[in-house]
Amino acid sequence: MYDLSILIPARNEEWLPQTIEDLLKNKRGKTEILVGLDGYTIDLPKHPDLRVLHKEQSIGQRAMQNRLCEMSEAKYVAKTDAHCAFDEGFDIKLMNRMEDDITMVPVMRNLHVFDWVCDNCGMRTYQGPAPEACRNEICDAATDGGEGNHPGHHKEIVWNPKPNPQSSAYRFNKLLRFKYFPELRAKLPKEGLQETMSLQGSFFMCTREKYWSLKLCDESWGSWGQQGSEVALKTWLSGGRVMCNFDTWYAHLFRTQPGFSFPYSMGSSQHNARKICEDIFLNDKWEHAIHPLTWLIEKFWFALKDVRDPEARWEESDLRRPTKGILYFTDNQLNLKLARDVQKRIIKIAEDKGMELVSSSRKPMAMGKNVLTPEPRGYLTMFKQILKGLENMTSDIVFMAEHDVLYPPEHFDFTPPEHKFYYDQNWWKIHPDGFAISWDADQVSGLCAYRQDLIDYYRHRVETFNKDKFDRKFEPYSGIKSEAWKAARPHIDIRHGRNLTYNKRSLKDFRNKESAVNLETSTIQNIPGWDPNEINLFTQHQ
Repeated sequence: MYDLSILIPARNEEWLPQTIEDLLKNKRGKTEILVGLDGYTIDLPKHPDLRVLHKEQSIGQRAMQNRLCEMSEAKYVAKTDAHCAFDEGFDIKLMNRMEDDITMVPVMRNLHVFDWVCDNCGMRTYQGPAPEACRNEICDAATDGGEGNHPGHHKEIVWNPKPNPQSSAYRFNKLLRFKYFPELRAKLPKEGLQETMSLQGSFFMCTREKYWSLKLCDESWGSWGQQGSEVALKTWLSGGRVMCNFDTWYAHLFRTQPGFSFPYSMGSSQHNARKICEDIFLNDKWEHAIHPLTWLIEKFWFALKDVRDPEARWEESDLRRPTKGILYFTDNQLNLKLARDVQKRIIKIAEDKGMELVSSSRKPMAMGKNVLTPEPRGYLTMFKQILKGLENMTSDIVFMAEHDVLYPPEHFDFTPPEHKFYYDQNWWKIHPDGFAISWDADQVSGLCAYRQDLIDYYRHRVETFNKDKFDRKFEPYSGIKSEAWKAARPHIDIRHGRNLTYNKRSLKDFRNKESAVNLETSTIQNIPGWDPNEINLFTQHQ
């Protein structure tokens, strides 16, 4: 029985054999190595402590990592990249310090794997993309720019774990993206176990039980990406600790240049993982959390406050959760029964979630704090209503709520990660005959943003409004300074004959056909996430 299983998911990894040989040479405990060849083959050493899983078609890094963990029966598992070197006895040194609530990483060094050597003059070029020409000015050797050994240059293995730099502290910014954390490293001792806010991702170790119970490698996030933040956040927020062990080290090969980069695509999968991470943790939606994200920010604030990186840095105001409010606005022309049913639903949501509620109307009404704009119905009046409502709110973040829209509670779980205008594009328009239609588009009914940003926009809108030149563009900064999200359930836009925007029932109703992105049609009976009877209670008043 092994005490530790080392998991190596690998795709097109040139240095996997050397990584395995290094592990076998330096492990001292009951440690096995589980390798996953994800859509490729390569000759590997033979050893009784090595097992290999091969998939002819790539299944992705996360999936392969989990398939390897399923093969393990050890108490501990450690994931490592396929281009790393290790300290002698690293496994024993890690296990000697392990506790069940810890996710652990050794000190990280940089691994010098190879040099390009000029066949003509012997000039060496540090690892990276294939040189286009020898850097020796008096040598005219060149390469063909391909893979492997090139005319003019060849690779010569060095395999040197460089003693410096030594990384032991990591963080993430407001978008939960990885960053080094020298400000924390400078404040902590360089011995024993020391806390780190996040992880770089090329190595981490935990109990196998925690790996599964916390879903530290959630395949629904996509093929790969964001794992350092995922593992660290899930560990800390569930009550665990992320620790760097100064008793030992590993060295990692960094590939960050064109032609010398990641083996998996950096496209949609990585983007999807980032968005899921933001949605779950910025909105405190992770089901196993016993702490909010602000708890972790506050824990490391003593070092975060010294960070000078301007890119999405944490501010002192982030130590508290931003407050949220709902701005309901109406022209008071809606069917009274429908209007009251919609209002009751919004009032309950605001009460259940502890949100500020302000109603902005042309006539007095009993709904939260009521703000009046007793002017004739029209576009300018609507903009004035919205501005006045915003100016009478105190919440940091505001969700716009229209008087003829059914909102699910999940719509209000979103928290804007930046000062942009965010639109929930998960919506359906339903018609009196039961017809339903949806496409990806920004709508004011799905708008959420920081209140001051909304005030600035609508104040300018009111001050510069010209009815003769109005372009009927109602959505602030749509497509310019905006982003989309989709709530777990759609909100329902009820069409009733007095809507502000035109009705569309098919592609022919679009002046710009290219704007009908992901166009779908359905019926009230088939709106995802909604009970048809619940919708019918409202639509009977259309």
